[in-house]
Amino acid sequence: MNWNKQVILVTGGTGSFGKKFVEVMLREYHPAKLIIFSRDELKQHEMRVAGFNHPGLRYFIGDVRDLDRLRRAMNGVDIVIHAAALKQVPACEYNPMEAIKTNILGSSNVIEAALDLGVERVVALSTDKAVNPVNLYGTTKLAAEKLFVQSNAYAAGSKTRFSCVRYGNVVGSRGSVIPIFIKQRQNGKLTITDERMTRFWLTLEQGVRFVIRCTELMHGGEVFVPKIPSMKIADLASAIAPGVEIEVIGIRSGEKVHELLIHEDEARTTVELDDMFIVQPTAELWFGYDWQEKGRMLPDGYRYASDTNPEWLTIEQIQEMVAPFETNGGQWAVEE
Repeated sequence: MNWNKQVILVTGGTGSFGKKFVEVMLREYHPAKLIIFSRDELKQHEMRVAGFNHPGLRYFIGDVRDLDRLRRAMNGVDIVIHAAALKQVPACEYNPMEAIKTNILGSSNVIEAALDLGVERVVALSTDKAVNPVNLYGTTKLAAEKLFVQSNAYAAGSKTRFSCVRYGNVVGSRGSVIPIFIKQRQNGKLTITDERMTRFWLTLEQGVRFVIRCTELMHGGEVFVPKIPSMKIADLASAIAPGVEIEVIGIRSGEKVHELLIHEDEARTTVELDDMFIVQPTAELWFGYDWQEKGRMLPDGYRYASDTNPEWLTIEQIQEMVAPFETNGGQWAVEE
């Protein structure tokens, strides 16, 4: 793909992913135009002040709940990266309709606008919490995945294609437990919900580069899942605050002990490559299934779970990943 000829729109462009995506794109790929679509004028202003003022950047205030505004924003756009979402699990539990309006209806609006305006490639960001969900956030992201995959049926005869990228927890992103542990460290005691808890983990840079690669590879209809390491929450606490007292406070509403990236039923249509899995839709006439020639079909009963993952981060590796949040004075800095 020749990125320097592409006009790209990023929904939720002022979030953690959006900012890193813009940074990498401007530094290495030089698109013809990059549109940041978000609803918060203050965050857009802060991005400009922080140096995101490249002549190829455009700042577009709007909400994914507003279909007409999305249509206006996507005029002339070639690629859409859909990163806008309400993602805080407790907030979504307490405000269910707000999560549904943004994560499901907003995703539907992105699809409708992309189809109407002839956008060529649309990639939606998903999460491990969408697999066998136990909370509303995961449920809304599962619904969004289904919308994006099945909307390829509506794109027949057009150039528009939809795919999803699904990965785990991102180091230090908004909502990450790292800033909480950093603050608690100063008080000499960290709180964790369950000592058995495990999570898939990757850096923001890894997530962005995976999305870029999948945008290049997509045919339309796939859910791309990277092979990433797992981490024990107790090891994260030890890495950030070795020797500090740990208090177990119990699992919060909507929280799992372990996470899944691929469940047993999905495995039947999933292709394994060296560094990723590709979940194919089930028996759809519009999907070519040629990924099967490039990889291996998963065995019956396969599940990709954070507690049985063959790859684990050591405490030293966790410390290396968290190191960018450390200040010169040896204290831990919180990402804003």
